[in-house]
Amino acid sequence: MSLIHKIALTLIKSVGHIHAKKLLDHFGTAEAVFKASKEQLIEINGIGEVIANLILQSDALSEAEREIAFIKKHRIKVLFYADDDYPQRLKNCHDAPILLYYKGSADLNHPRIISVVGTRKATAYGRQLCQQLAETLAPYNVIIVSGLAYGIDVASHKESLVHNIPTVGVMAHGLDRIYPALHKQLARKMVLNGGLLTEFLPNTNPDKENFPKRNRIIAGLSDATIVVEATGKGGALITADIANSYNRDVYAFPGRTTDPFSEGCNFLIKTNRAALINHAKDLVYYLGWDDVLPEKEGIQVQLPIKLSKDEQKVVLLLKDASLRIDELAICLNVNQSKLAMLLLNLEMQGILISLPGKVYKLN
Repeated sequence: MSLIHKIALTLIKSVGHIHAKKLLDHFGTAEAVFKASKEQLIEINGIGEVIANLILQSDALSEAEREIAFIKKHRIKVLFYADDDYPQRLKNCHDAPILLYYKGSADLNHPRIISVVGTRKATAYGRQLCQQLAETLAPYNVIIVSGLAYGIDVASHKESLVHNIPTVGVMAHGLDRIYPALHKQLARKMVLNGGLLTEFLPNTNPDKENFPKRNRIIAGLSDATIVVEATGKGGALITADIANSYNRDVYAFPGRTTDPFSEGCNFLIKTNRAALINHAKDLVYYLGWDDVLPEKEGIQVQLPIKLSKDEQKVVLLLKDASLRIDELAICLNVNQSKLAMLLLNLEMQGILISLPGKVYKLN
């Protein structure tokens, strides 16, 4: 498929990612879209006469030629939505961009990828947690994704490199610049062990409206998003919400109730939008990455004597498999409010643990 046509498809005004995917599904290739007649274009649901005329009259092909010169000069890799090397996790997201620009060495389809986000005004506590994450995850062959911004982002990237973990920075502008400029040296190191990724063409400024778009890529690239430290408002909470909308796992480190820089994390945990992790080791356990330790086989569940009959029933149900709270409610024939109290009591006794998505399993 012609690179010029792939890029050109993203340059046509009013043809966003959803319309572009419809065109690709119908015609098969970007090149075929530009060769289609007006009548053929209008046949597609959502592609009216206005958009058809924009495609036919667009000078996107000549613009794309100019972009290709920069791409080749700087050895930038173009990842197209229909190609095998496009990040598959991101491709599963309904609003994934049809084109990505990538400079780096990390495999974006690596089996283990997590995203780390947080406030731009990181405290010593937040930076310490970034260090803990990197130290703990280093043996597990993981890639860490973040946004190359001030605060938690840059702390996460730096700690990843210190511990030889490939780290990818997703940017809200083109690859012709680094924002903030203070992170240029770090970005060069990341290209060698990780990478830089964006959906934006060169000469695109880091405008305010680009950051939520950047955040959806951070969330979509990974198995899980970890919110290290966050205020009550900001990009970290947006990224967490996006990750939840993609049905991805979200985790957060708790903080003091009086600390404004932990307000966002505490809110996510309180509203069940993120699972609480006290240590990076919890993340390894929740994601099922703890394959260094031998599995315990043939464990017989011993029911503590002090458990009520209903609590004993819960334990017996969870003996063979993890279950969602709604599944437990059906099996036990109790309402979820009563069940929630039973589960909380068992969790406080250390008998079971809660997982993202209101799933419970024996500890």
